[in-house]
Amino acid sequence: MNIKIDIVSDVACPWCYVGKKRLEKALAMVPEIGVDITWQPFQLDPSVPKEGRDLKPYYEAKFGSAEKVQEIFEHMGRVGEVEEIAFDFSKMERTMNTLPLHVLMLEAEKEGFKSELKARFFKAYFEDAKDLSKTENLVSIMAEYGWSTEKVSSVLSNTEMMEEVKAKIAYFQSRGVSAVPFFIFNDKYGISGAQPPQTLVDTLRQIQQEMAAETTIAAGESCDVEGGEC
Repeated sequence: MNIKIDIVSDVACPWCYVGKKRLEKALAMVPEIGVDITWQPFQLDPSVPKEGRDLKPYYEAKFGSAEKVQEIFEHMGRVGEVEEIAFDFSKMERTMNTLPLHVLMLEAEKEGFKSELKARFFKAYFEDAKDLSKTENLVSIMAEYGWSTEKVSSVLSNTEMMEEVKAKIAYFQSRGVSAVPFFIFNDKYGISGAQPPQTLVDTLRQIQQEMAAETTIAAGESCDVEGGEC
């Protein structure tokens, strides 16, 4: 039986990108453990307008000063080098409201490529400095998966899907998620933040052991069909 992992994250969160890379490293360390991963939506700042905001003034207002922002950028750059992420905040000009991205990923989930699209959005935003508040850039990315301009527009304008995404975000907030990335294992255990791969490995092994014990206990006493013994 596979371990279920819900990853609550936002595309605008650099630590969520780091967390993704570290989970991949962890899974490579324990190939014998099967997992089912579902990316869940979160918005760090739903107040960002549809057209986005200039990134540097936005960060300066958020973190207090240009010096502090530069310090954060440099730190994330060093972390990115370790995780093979080419963060280049000097090229990034805009931040965005990520609700449309979550709506696109909700539809992509039905077609089986949500995880791939999540990774593509991370790379487009943090490494390629794409302004994802612009519909034409989203159309360009979605074309890689065979979507037409009309389909992208239809999904982005689907109010029911927007409300579904908002409901999912509200659900995880009600469960205490206030910072991302947040990893939920088997709807039971939660880990906050981009933890080191070994921490994730230890968690996966512990959960696997508990699942094996529960299976043994659940079996209970029985009759052996082949041996005819009870």
